[in-house]
Amino acid sequence: VQLVESGGGLVQAGGSLTLSCAASGSIISISAMGWYRQPPGQGRELVARIIGNITHISNSVKGRFTISLDNAKNTVYLQMNSLKSEDTGVYYCTADGNSSELGLFGSWGQGTQVTVSS
Repeated sequence: VQLVESGGGLVQAGGSLTLSCAASGSIISISAMGWYRQPPGQGRELVARIIGNITHISNSVKGRFTISLDNAKNTVYLQMNSLKSEDTGVYYCTADGNSSELGLFGSWGQGTQVTVSS
């Protein structure tokens, strides 16, 4: 199962970006998808996760970020508004599900850089 992220880049504080992550491969079903991020010099932290119709948003981005899932496309989106410099980091997509080749899987994307200039 491969995850391909897109949409990262450089944006000014207060701006917006939308990240996308498409899962492909021998996927039977996806149970959850989400986004983590790793700020410079820090550990990886959960940003948002969606399991079925249930979403979890980190308190640090609540009210500014929205996660959504297109089940037909096996694609998860992260709409990021009112970006702050502390949102800078590498954003990683994750997916959990069932694959005809792997059985149950948990995959990570390669990461996409988001840089917010103040």
